[in-house]
Amino acid sequence: MSALTVVRLDAARGRLPLLARFSYDGEDPYVVQAAFLDGPTVLARWHFDRQMLAEGLHRPVGEGDVTFSPHRAAGADELRIALRGPAAETEGNAVLFVEARVLTGFLEQTYAITGAGEEFLDVDKLLDEFLAR
Repeated sequence: MSALTVVRLDAARGRLPLLARFSYDGEDPYVVQAAFLDGPTVLARWHFDRQMLAEGLHRPVGEGDVTFSPHRAAGADELRIALRGPAAETEGNAVLFVEARVLTGFLEQTYAITGAGEEFLDVDKLLDEFLAR
């Protein structure tokens, strides 16, 4: 399942709108995939920990490449997503804002597929697939 929404990229000229597709597959129950789009072109693709994304709606979480924190702007609750590229480069860094209600609705749908605490990763199957390559 997936949800398409607008995120705002924090830039020197203000917040620039981008499309984002958040996707979830119960086969990989810990991961939410995010693709940031400019029309049909994928600008970047990130994989987020679903639990960390959910917690980021309520408190700052994460370190290193990805951090999430709640943010309030113009009377609306948002999630602030900070993405960092390689340490030596600043070009890969980005700060994005997405409406909290959109992510909350998306996460509720993911929990309908795989409930919190019900995640299971079949390591034997994963190992078999890896060794078959």
